[in-house]
Amino acid sequence: MKYFFLALFVFAGYGALAQDDASLRKKQFNLDNGVALSGYDPVSYFTQNKPVKGNKDLAVVDNGVTYYFSSAADKEEFKKNPSKYEPQYGGWCAYAMGKDGSKVEIDPETFKIINGKLFVFYNKFFNNTLKSWNKDETKLHQQADANWSKVYR
Repeated sequence: MKYFFLALFVFAGYGALAQDDASLRKKQFNLDNGVALSGYDPVSYFTQNKPVKGNKDLAVVDNGVTYYFSSAADKEEFKKNPSKYEPQYGGWCAYAMGKDGSKVEIDPETFKIINGKLFVFYNKFFNNTLKSWNKDETKLHQQADANWSKVYR
């Protein structure tokens, strides 16, 4: 009987952790009404080397974050390995995260794939932060990783 309660406790704790992670992601990620990447298909960045607007009828919710897809094939591909396709730093501007740890909106059409990971950038009002990122990518990438770990833990 005690093993039953132990198993129940473990499963309940795991469920609470999963819920906590979903709540943290909803709070810390760059979302528009729960939708990541302004509704762009995260898989398209990798398969078409460009962002393609997704369709809400082809949505997937992963740990509290909703992603839209432009095709059923992209949706199924994402479901196999969501972390492979999710944008880094919760979808906030990688340059701003690296520069000072701030959460800055992005232009989902300004991106870079680095070592199989998606990075998105702010690009408005003559300020394309991808250009600034490229000037000191190694340092900014390291700083962004460190800053994001302080924000998202």
